[in-house]
This record gives sequence, C-alpha cells and structure tokens, in this order.
Amino acid sequence: MTTRTSDFADLQDTFNSYIRDIKYATMITVDSRHRPRARVLLPVWEVVDGQPVGWLAAYKTPIKTAHLANNPHTTYSYWNPRQNAVFVDSTSAWADDEESKLHAWNVYVRGGPRGVGYDPIHYWRGGPEDPEYAVIRITPWRIQLVRGTDLHSTIWQPEKTS
Repeated sequence: MTTRTSDFADLQDTFNSYIRDIKYATMITVDSRHRPRARVLLPVWEVVDGQPVGWLAAYKTPIKTAHLANNPHTTYSYWNPRQNAVFVDSTSAWADDEESKLHAWNVYVRGGPRGVGYDPIHYWRGGPEDPEYAVIRITPWRIQLVRGTDLHSTIWQPEKTS
C-alpha cells in the first residue's frame, strides 16, 4: 500500500526517525555516459518553508564536480536491516557562497535532525573558511519512505506549480 502527500509535515517525524536511526546515505550521481556512481556520505536535513532541504559537507572532488555539472539529479538512499528505507530523489548543486557554507556547518554541529551530524572541524581544521570545505545543497523533488514491518510506502512530492 502506498500513501501520497504533498505536505512534508505528514511524514517529517518518520523521515527524521529513519534518518536518525540510519545516519549514512548512499549518494548516487550519474556520469556523462549515463552510468551511476555510488558513495556513502552523511547529509544533514532541515525544513525550510515547509520543504525538506539537505546539506552535504564534502570535498569538491573532480568526479562529484563533473557528475553534478553534467546532471544535477541525485538520489540519496538509506536502509537498515529492519528494512526501513528512505529514498530522496533530488537535485544537488555546490553551494559556494559563504552564507550557505556557514549555515551547513552549523546544521552539522547542531544535528539535522538531532543526532545526525558531526563537528566538521575534525575534517576541515580551518572551519567554514577552510579552502577544502565545500557544501552541496540538496533539493528533494520526491521522497519515499518504506516501513519494513509491512512494506507500507509513503511518497512525498510537492504540489506542482505552474
């Protein structure tokens, strides 16, 4: 059975619970020859104006940079052995402005949701101004939650605007 909603508040608590439990996501990008590439990372999440927004602190590697420049569509997949899963279909883009970098840094420190994150100073000793510190903004266009006990699925997609 699948439930559909355009109001993220309908699944926000379950989304946060699953993300808090699983923490790490597999990020999928696509190269210029349409081949998928996976890597395991730890995005953090918040809600802005009723919409989910993700942040990914990352090194700006040539592969991620090329993939996102060619095709910004990404999927972030979470799974645990109880078969609970989260699939975040999104667009992802480097957020190079200082305000976004500082904001993402602070979301990592405080947790997004609580219990998910870390102190980025362990990776970027120069703080948010560290030249190696980069941030990807994740803008979901579809989120699917799957409950492992009965495989019930809840799908969020924002209302289409003209």
